[in-house]
Amino acid sequence: MLHKTRGIVFKTTDYSESSVVVQIFTEKFGLQSYIINGARKPKAKISRNMLQPLHLVDMVVYHKAAGSIQRISELKNLPVLVSIPYDIVKSSLAMFLNEVLYKAVKQQTPDENIFDFIFNAIEWLDHAATGIANFHLVFLVQLTRFLGFYPRSTQSADAMYFDMKDGVFTNYRPESLSYLSPPHTRNFQNLLQSGFSRIKDIKLSNDERRYLINKLLEYYAIHIEGFGNIRSHEVLEEVLG
Repeated sequence: MLHKTRGIVFKTTDYSESSVVVQIFTEKFGLQSYIINGARKPKAKISRNMLQPLHLVDMVVYHKAAGSIQRISELKNLPVLVSIPYDIVKSSLAMFLNEVLYKAVKQQTPDENIFDFIFNAIEWLDHAATGIANFHLVFLVQLTRFLGFYPRSTQSADAMYFDMKDGVFTNYRPESLSYLSPPHTRNFQNLLQSGFSRIKDIKLSNDERRYLINKLLEYYAIHIEGFGNIRSHEVLEEVLG
């Protein structure tokens, strides 16, 4: 049976001489794997170039509930990304976030809330002219809302510490080694309180940005089993200076 759905490309792997297997987070079915025959041929109807990380797609797919690998009838990039593939900073951000999403978002069931958040965030980045240096920080903080470990309280404006294990702000230094202390706690609170519309108001030094991204990745690793290490943030740090 054919179904129409939007999707977000997560990972494309070469398969045989001319085909690929692509993992796409779909609006209708969650994360699914699709085999596309002939995608690596010069005149392919669905080419490998259309399946770059975090490209947004509109598809007509065959779907079997018990199937491990599905098939695509039609696919087009919609909307077509106008700046991410050609801007070194934005493409580096996309590469980094794609690696995080591939390890963090694994459900094979529909979740419209997380799908809409990721889809809209990619569109925002593609059209943004300012504030993109902090985009990945705000994205990762806001993504925790949908992954189940968003900090439980942001009202403790004077809290000195953030306990990453328990996900709470506190005035007492946590017993574990996984925590934020001043001034990082305040900067983290600013990220929590800032959506993409206010991202340009976040003022962080390059050193503070590096520190916070490493702590955020640690936070993810604490709360997502098998999350492991993220490598692309090193490339991103070089690009951002």
